[in-house]
Amino acid sequence: MPIEIKMPALSPTMEEGTLAKWLVKVGDTISSGDIMAEIETDKATMEFEAVDEGTLAAITVEEGSENVAVGTVIAMLAEEGEDVSDVSAPAAGSTPAPSPAPSPTPAASDDGPAATPTARKLAEANGIDLASIEGTGPNGKITKGDVEAAGGSGDSAPAPAPAPAPTPSGDRVIASPLAKRIAEQKGIDLSAVTGSGPNGRIVKADVESFDPASAPAPAPAESAPAPAAAAAPANDYDAPYEEQKLNNVRKVIARRLTEAKQTVPHIYLTVDVRLDPLLKLRKQLNESLEADGVKLSVNDLIIKALARALQREPQCNVSFQGDVMHQYTRQDVSVAVAAPSGLITPIIRDAGRKGLAEISNEMKELAGKAREGKLQPHEYQGGTVSLSNLGMFGTKQFDAVINPPQGMILAVGAGEQRPYVVDGALQVATVMSVTGSFDHRAIDGVDGAKLLDQFRSLIENPMGLVV
Repeated sequence: MPIEIKMPALSPTMEEGTLAKWLVKVGDTISSGDIMAEIETDKATMEFEAVDEGTLAAITVEEGSENVAVGTVIAMLAEEGEDVSDVSAPAAGSTPAPSPAPSPTPAASDDGPAATPTARKLAEANGIDLASIEGTGPNGKITKGDVEAAGGSGDSAPAPAPAPAPTPSGDRVIASPLAKRIAEQKGIDLSAVTGSGPNGRIVKADVESFDPASAPAPAPAESAPAPAAAAAPANDYDAPYEEQKLNNVRKVIARRLTEAKQTVPHIYLTVDVRLDPLLKLRKQLNESLEADGVKLSVNDLIIKALARALQREPQCNVSFQGDVMHQYTRQDVSVAVAAPSGLITPIIRDAGRKGLAEISNEMKELAGKAREGKLQPHEYQGGTVSLSNLGMFGTKQFDAVINPPQGMILAVGAGEQRPYVVDGALQVATVMSVTGSFDHRAIDGVDGAKLLDQFRSLIENPMGLVV
């Protein structure tokens, strides 16, 4: 009996995802643990592993498809000994139907041509008569490849592809997400491409086989002809703009940060911290660790300082949970990393107990995976506090938004030369501004101030970070 491969829930908050890329093709032998596809979740792009074994019989959701609901059948797997061509693939987003719907294409019967369900569906979409195709499958059965070959060679004299169905706007092009992406990469105007899919839908093959030189000139519209280069759309203020569709990560960021600002009463506390002692210690540590291939960043030491400050002021390592509060006994620091898809926060777990070299190596690995979209759920889900450092971009000071259900986030600005009083004398020192955003339901202002004071003490007397 064929096995349905369904869109998995790769994170607790995932309701739908984008099937970014198939890494297998129909006919491949699949073993448990094989990587079948890359799926873009609401947090990152993740690899989808097979849990069953068999032969991939059909792919029902093409790569590039967006908003695929969890539980949707995305592929079919034939078990050992089962004929792949006998597996009936359900329509995308549904479960297999007991029998195909009636269509103009000749049905498989005693006196009609034998064909796989996929081949029959493809022939119907392209207006191809199955009786004119010679099958190459078992016992002469017509396969998907036979239909594709007939449609491309013209030997079967297929009927013209149906014209695109009218849309409410009258000029919207119907195309698959993958076809749109390929067209954008190749600079192809989809309005000049004839679709071969159902109702004239433009699919991947149409774009790949499109020859601009042979494309017919567009017929003049009944109204005044549009200019060759249409002007960029304008908003209510007549400012030109380009519309960009939100990816899943950006949608989650927008939803969660809106929720945070609307429901969490923020209190902001800022302190100035002298960096010179920390920079001196960092230089000494890097010289001693050079043989081990370890190079500490300022951010590595800041992560450790925040974790140690939370050990000293545990009343700030909490989250508000309605009628109760959770006070954490471990310092799991979520560190904001800018990835191509948007902001994500990999976690240094139990940072208070880890050494600086371990934090540095782990942070480099997690940041690299974040930028490549390869983080696993356990590497970014959770965390008891967050850290956001924009100092490397020259930002002097900023107020960060708390990431619920966490109770605080520390915003770190740039270290810069400023006048600073040291031991009662005015000197020029390297100083950075640090702002803590606290959930005032769980953390009082005085407790937030105590935490920042401990943080400043650890940065200005950094030997406390290595003992």
